[in-house]
Amino acid sequence: MSTSILGISAFYHDSAAALVMDGEIVAAAQEERFTRKKHDPSFPVNAVQFCLAQGRLRPEDLAYIAFYDKPLLKFDRLLETYLSYAPRGLRSFSMAIPVWLKEKLFLQRGLRRGVGKDSKAPLVFLEHHESHAASAFFPSPYEKAAILTLDGVGEWSTATYGVGEGNRIHLSHQLEFPHSLGLLYSAFTYYCGFKVNSGEYKLMGLAPYGNPVYVDTIYQHLVHLKPDGSFWLDMDYFNYCQGLTMTGKRFDQLFGGPPRQPESDLEQRHMDLAASIQVVAENVLMLMARDIHQKTGCDNLVLAGGVALNCVANGKLLREGPFESIWIQPAAGDAGGALGSALFVWHQLLEKPRYPRQADSQKGSFLGPAFAQQEIEEWLMGKGITFRRFPDEGELYRQVARSLASGNIVGWFQGRMEFGPRALGGRSILGDPRSQKMQAAMNLKIKFRESFRPFAPCVMQEHASEWFQLQPGQESPYMLLVAPVLERHRLPIPVDDLEVMRRDPDLRKRVNIVRSSIPAVTHVDYSARVQTVDEPRNPHTYALLKAFYELTGCPVLVNTSFNVRGEPIVCTPEDAYRCFLATEMDVLVLEGCVLDKRDMKEPTGEAEREKYLTQFQLD
Repeated sequence: MSTSILGISAFYHDSAAALVMDGEIVAAAQEERFTRKKHDPSFPVNAVQFCLAQGRLRPEDLAYIAFYDKPLLKFDRLLETYLSYAPRGLRSFSMAIPVWLKEKLFLQRGLRRGVGKDSKAPLVFLEHHESHAASAFFPSPYEKAAILTLDGVGEWSTATYGVGEGNRIHLSHQLEFPHSLGLLYSAFTYYCGFKVNSGEYKLMGLAPYGNPVYVDTIYQHLVHLKPDGSFWLDMDYFNYCQGLTMTGKRFDQLFGGPPRQPESDLEQRHMDLAASIQVVAENVLMLMARDIHQKTGCDNLVLAGGVALNCVANGKLLREGPFESIWIQPAAGDAGGALGSALFVWHQLLEKPRYPRQADSQKGSFLGPAFAQQEIEEWLMGKGITFRRFPDEGELYRQVARSLASGNIVGWFQGRMEFGPRALGGRSILGDPRSQKMQAAMNLKIKFRESFRPFAPCVMQEHASEWFQLQPGQESPYMLLVAPVLERHRLPIPVDDLEVMRRDPDLRKRVNIVRSSIPAVTHVDYSARVQTVDEPRNPHTYALLKAFYELTGCPVLVNTSFNVRGEPIVCTPEDAYRCFLATEMDVLVLEGCVLDKRDMKEPTGEAEREKYLTQFQLD
């Protein structure tokens, strides 16, 4: 009989469940994909049910249930922090404590109830960063590696490092709350008018539009940085320990005014602040990496925690850092803790052997639900929806490639849903990167989001180093590395456009300047968030890229997540179809079924779009 371990993360941010059976990763999914509530923190009832169904298990079949952190230790930190700042923070305290007393302190009961009353499996509670570390090392392709985890805060730790070898991890050093790189970055996210815990990637995308003129100010007033990458924050400038905001009045005075109101115009000051904190984050990461490399002697590094989703810093670390190779957990945030906790129980608690695989054991992170062709066809016919069927996969890929080359935007729904925040070809929206209008069209007509936001390229693995500054054979299958577009693909910028780049406050004008032969995926600093695609891990998207390459000579496509702003990535064919109708997407591919807007009988337009978008909270 197999040993089945269910890992769970819940109640804080981005709840998830993951199933490991005899050391094999069988399933993992975030609760938001089922409930359609972005970053849903509630107990992942739907994700648990999916994992059990995928493993053909009943709750009573589980050998262990693992939780990704220790609530009592986190509660200890909460109480000690509030007592340290009392009587300040009373409002925050009065909001937080009832939730703890009602739900979080009695988590054992909640876990039993959420998984199923028939489950008698032992409960295992890991420390938060232990779960992150396990999620980073155990699926990685390395027999031995240095481990670095960075996020806002777990129980007390905000960063840890150590070593993983064989089937064990050991964390030897930590940085403690309130001194946190994740919370520092989130403070600037908040100050620049974006939502904490979900807007950090927007700040990262805004950074190339600015100049890092505030770096010295940050070091002089906010951050005392040591040579090993550890640091101390001056908490007089911050409010997250005792209040309901990230920054305080001294922070506002230091940077010239109150926080930007969400959805208001961005000023050059905000762009410069984004550029400055990005530089500081990169400097801290590089110092930590060099210190860890020196102390551990490891040539490989694995990363997890929310800060590990900063793909710009990751790219710099790979190019300029001391490690020969790095591997980043695709679900690096809290969701990945569910997977890490389950793997920790199997390898470290049960002392089961581990056999690293050359291409990692994450299975491309395609660990969510899939839908059979017949199931999709029956649903489409039942709804009276017009579609074309392509029994021959080769013709399907060629037809979609022709559609993309003609300038159409394609919804791409294939195989299992991705685990983690990135769409990797299972639930993606695709476009032609050579189009000068594609980025603006996707941002404003498909995603309904800020025009400055860059799009990522997916590229055939064997051609990646021909287009981007990557070593031959270098992989980036999870879209977690930024690399520059190679010089030979860049285009000279006219003098008039150079003036726009320097002075025009309208980011739409800046972003629409053509900088390369693939302008839709080339950011203003010539960078690109690269996803390399290989056939074993990602056969459907690879086959489409190959067909597009044979047709156009370009092995690259625009790849963005299949959702609109404020909505989780789509999970089911029904989700995909609703999103297709509510946007100006041209074509929808559901496995072997192709829907074309020109063939649709249903009306589409503003009424349908408004009806759809009212379901979601724009963030």
